[in-house]
Amino acid sequence: MKRLLRRPALDIPRLGLPAFRLRILVRSVFVLLALATVALSVVVLKDEKERAWQAYQHGFVRSQAEVMARLRHPSGQLALLNASHLGQGVTPLAPLLLPYAAIDFDDPQKSQQAVEMAGCSVQYPDGASVCAAIGNNPYAGGFIYLVGSFYAGELTPRERGALVPAEAHRARISLDMRGATYRWIAPYEAMPPQGSAAVRGRLTGFVDTGAPQLDARARPVRDFRGWLWQNGQCRDLPPKPTNQASTGTSAGALTGEAAATDCLRRTHYSIRLPVELFREALFRKDERLVWPPEDLGQMRVRVEMLAPGENARPQFDSNAPGAQLAASLGDLSRSLLPGERVQIRKMGSDEASALTLKGVEVQAEPSAPWLLRLIRWLPLEAAGVGPAATPPEAPTGLDILDTPTGNYVVNFTGHLRGVEQGLAAVATRLSWYLGAMLGAIALAWLVVEVGLIRRVTALTRRAAAVSYNVQPGHTGPRLGDLDVSDLRGSDELGILAGGLADLLQRVKDDLQREQLRAQQERDMWHAVGHEIMSPLQSLMALNGPQDPGHRYVQRMQQAIHVLYGTASPAEALQAADVPEGRLDLDAFLRNVANNAHFAGILDVVYAPGSNNSSPVIVRADEFALEDVVTHILRNADRYRPAGSPITLTLTASESTASATLHNQGSTIAEDLLERIFELGVSDPSSPTPLGEGEHRGQGLFVAKTYMAKMGGTINARNTEGGVAFVLTFQRLG
Repeated sequence: MKRLLRRPALDIPRLGLPAFRLRILVRSVFVLLALATVALSVVVLKDEKERAWQAYQHGFVRSQAEVMARLRHPSGQLALLNASHLGQGVTPLAPLLLPYAAIDFDDPQKSQQAVEMAGCSVQYPDGASVCAAIGNNPYAGGFIYLVGSFYAGELTPRERGALVPAEAHRARISLDMRGATYRWIAPYEAMPPQGSAAVRGRLTGFVDTGAPQLDARARPVRDFRGWLWQNGQCRDLPPKPTNQASTGTSAGALTGEAAATDCLRRTHYSIRLPVELFREALFRKDERLVWPPEDLGQMRVRVEMLAPGENARPQFDSNAPGAQLAASLGDLSRSLLPGERVQIRKMGSDEASALTLKGVEVQAEPSAPWLLRLIRWLPLEAAGVGPAATPPEAPTGLDILDTPTGNYVVNFTGHLRGVEQGLAAVATRLSWYLGAMLGAIALAWLVVEVGLIRRVTALTRRAAAVSYNVQPGHTGPRLGDLDVSDLRGSDELGILAGGLADLLQRVKDDLQREQLRAQQERDMWHAVGHEIMSPLQSLMALNGPQDPGHRYVQRMQQAIHVLYGTASPAEALQAADVPEGRLDLDAFLRNVANNAHFAGILDVVYAPGSNNSSPVIVRADEFALEDVVTHILRNADRYRPAGSPITLTLTASESTASATLHNQGSTIAEDLLERIFELGVSDPSSPTPLGEGEHRGQGLFVAKTYMAKMGGTINARNTEGGVAFVLTFQRLG
């Protein structure tokens, strides 16, 4: 109703500049004050940018020196030499190219020191580690080195000549390369202690055939070398519960278990694997030797350290989850300042093969994009930069790195992004003070603007609109939307606005009452016309085209159509009263089936249930229910195939009774089953009998409304080959 009564805004005349002179003057003063505050902040920010740029230049030089120092270190060279495949995954292991020609694997201290300096070890959550690598000199033999450590209890050695490796601690190693898999089993053989090592021994390598024991003629692999060292210090472990009652073990058993598992010692191993394919490439004359092998990143190595026992779980497995990556060039990014970039390219190679490192982004304080753009726009006048209206170029640097496999060109490129982020953080803090000052200026302007100038301007405009719209000959909306109640107050301007608002409100109330009366008249005519339409349809059927009264009935229909099309029937139907009554539903349905042909609906059949010999009394009004059934029958007659019956059935329980009206024909779309009872919803593809005109989607809406007023319900469902409408009523005693 509010939408119907909404009136268009009043036409407002154009006012001249003198009418707003005071407003322009006050606003100009506040704008100049705000601009001066912002200009002062920009000057301070420009000075901060000068100092930050000078500090960045010194930091860029230090960063360049630190990166080159790390690249010259063995760990940096390892990361550089293996940059192509180092970040592909941790496990299974892929051999790395060492910055050394070989590893002195016979000495535990030297082998451990070599892998620690190179940073090739892969670390595991339980404290174990392993480094799988090859030397950078192919003429050192072409071996794969495995150096690492794990925690184990007392080592069980293999007796010389024993053929069952599972009786001792042993290493099981597999190598997948170039479509083939090589496996070795290396049992531990104890040797007399030497130096500070508590336990030491040899790992004798045999070809692993998968059999539980070695062949009597098996010989150790000629170039397989392995060592095992174990120190005498136990690893600290968290205390275990000793509640014997809960575990059900004896004290002696607990003591034995503690002796076997609690004293875990760090055990170091150093293994050299012979790779025949590497050695064959050294002596091949028809091909140029390529070192390191191009498929080094596709090779896979697995190392397992097994305790005695055929089915013992590995004490160490290089494929165990949780492994951490070895050193990579990505670690160098932490040494770079935000925005800096390092490009590493081997001499003689093209730009496409170059490696690029970028500085780690610092999580700076959030800054607005416009603030960063402002910082970039500010010019620099620092030494070495010179005054410029455009942003200065980023600093650059060039250096040469010498490695065992050749020389690399290292290009450093700085960026002002780090400076800008730092300045943005400072500017963000400064913006709070600037915002406070501008807020104070805005508050002062708001008080003057809202408290005085805006009210004067609003009253001026509205008074001019009133004068303009009441001029003779003007066809505008007059006073429909004029409202000055927001200007009320206890001051002079408020009293004047309040008096005008009260006067105009009375005019608006009179106008709204007139509109409501006109709307109610239209709704009343529409409701009356809609209710007359149903009996007129029956009269049309009773008075055929040859009947003298047929023409007058048509005239009555035409007149009702004129009234019917002027408004929606929803409100009239909702307001209609349906008297409560008692109705024999069985007799009613029989009567409908017997007399439906008088309304032009043929082949209506009533099929009473076997248990409906007695009257079925329900709460319903006969005339309202007749309208409901008539609308449903007309829909069924419209959709059924010609000559097919419309079946009426009755079912009853102790509390309810249901009448089902079923017709054959097309079913209702699933998305329309619940919406067909809404006003205006109609199937656009439904057939329209001649003379009925356009479907308005009102019949089922009327049926649902009347059923609700009688305390019943109506539902539609699709059946096999047709549609059924179910009317449910409250049964009376």
